[in-house]
Amino acid sequence: LISTQRRNHSLIMDSIKSSLLIVGLLLSHGITMSSGLSTISRRRYLQWQTGGCIATATTTALSNPSAAQAANLKSRTEGYAVQHTEREWAYILSGAQYNILRKGGTERQKSSILNTYTTENVGSYVCAGCNTPLFTSADKFSSGTGWPSFSTALQGVEEEELDPIRATLDGKEVRCATCGGHLGDLFNDGWIYRGTSAAKTGKRYCIDGAALIFKPEDGGEDVFGDLPPPNRVIKYEQSMYRGA
Repeated sequence: LISTQRRNHSLIMDSIKSSLLIVGLLLSHGITMSSGLSTISRRRYLQWQTGGCIATATTTALSNPSAAQAANLKSRTEGYAVQHTEREWAYILSGAQYNILRKGGTERQKSSILNTYTTENVGSYVCAGCNTPLFTSADKFSSGTGWPSFSTALQGVEEEELDPIRATLDGKEVRCATCGGHLGDLFNDGWIYRGTSAAKTGKRYCIDGAALIFKPEDGGEDVFGDLPPPNRVIKYEQSMYRGA
């Protein structure tokens, strides 16, 4: 029985890896979401692209498949060092920043100027809500997904607590550990991105640019991630909220 279970688990993981590889190849060739899907959850998109393999693996591996898709219901206020009322947050933050950090929204692909930044833009990425350092330019890589991506994070990033299977199938939320602001999602598919730092860590932090501010190491002006890329106007649509 144990041997059979191990074989089944191996088949499940092989299917998952194959499906994720397909997604990585599509993204690396510039194939992205259509405008009709631009505001859906990154987690849903990953599942749709991997299709039947993910669905089969989820059904087999989890007794309650819907649990893997549940939003993180932890409060974005209680227990965090920096706290404000929702009215205060709405005053402090821009509309895009508030939607991401406080409502858990997801920005359009390629809508942030920080998606165009590379390791050559030396500096750090801090939380747009409280200035907590979150990522460094040395860990940024081009994932082709349309969202700023990093291979590792600083201590200022809080990861949602999930069991390994759910984390692999569905990804997990990452927040600012200081103010509780939603940043994006962490996926265990870094191995897909060969030749990048993510291939070494096995992780891909898929972050909404609007949640970040880039601070150049040379002391230059801060770059706010809710700005669009040069020569591009972004028409924002109502986002899909992920919960409290």
